[in-house]
Amino acid sequence: DFLFFWGAVFLVTTTLVALLKKENKELTQTKEETKGITDTYKLLFSIIKMPAVLTFCLLILTAKVGFSAADAVTGLKLVEEGVPKEHLALLAVPMVPLQIILPLIISKYTAGPQPLNTFYKAMPFRLLLGLQFAFLVWWTPKVKHEGGFPVYYYAVVLLSYALHQITLYSMYVAIMAFNAKVSDPLIGGTYMTLLNTVSNLGGNWPSTVALWLVDPLTVKECAGAQNQTCGTALAAEV
Repeated sequence: DFLFFWGAVFLVTTTLVALLKKENKELTQTKEETKGITDTYKLLFSIIKMPAVLTFCLLILTAKVGFSAADAVTGLKLVEEGVPKEHLALLAVPMVPLQIILPLIISKYTAGPQPLNTFYKAMPFRLLLGLQFAFLVWWTPKVKHEGGFPVYYYAVVLLSYALHQITLYSMYVAIMAFNAKVSDPLIGGTYMTLLNTVSNLGGNWPSTVALWLVDPLTVKECAGAQNQTCGTALAAEV
């Protein structure tokens, strides 16, 4: 029902935009340098070869390694420790207003000449929240009882997620503001797409690697089976 409702809303609103919104013909459009797919990729390659862009791409590709495990694995570990998935999903609902308000607040601090200052300031707090998430995973089985989890536990999880959202959006909005600021207006779409794609990739590949490393780095102990190790997936299954 949820997906059907919002699907209908999207169809109606986009159709109304297509029918009712007219382009302003009086404005002189800035002509972009690109003419086709081949020219676009040649242009992208020439942009990447610029020393400043290459350095920046290397930085944003590696900047999120420090908190990739905390971001990708925490929720899965909480579910593994017995927290119901539907309860974690419900905790995402109070985050929605926060996710709407945060960019509005943060944009005031990223509108100046140095938008990445917000990115730098948020990074140590996001790294510290990684330790806090590790503590949360360790603490979860200790507060579990037969009826589930106490209310104060969910309050701590909600607060942790809220603080995480603040640091996450501070870094996200700062990067977006910087990309918009440094992109050449003549090829703005191509330039910004490149930088934003690299930024997204910089967040996705560390999370993928973190998830892949969970199993080999997890220490398992066998209960009730002497002289039996659980170091490998096959041994754990036995």
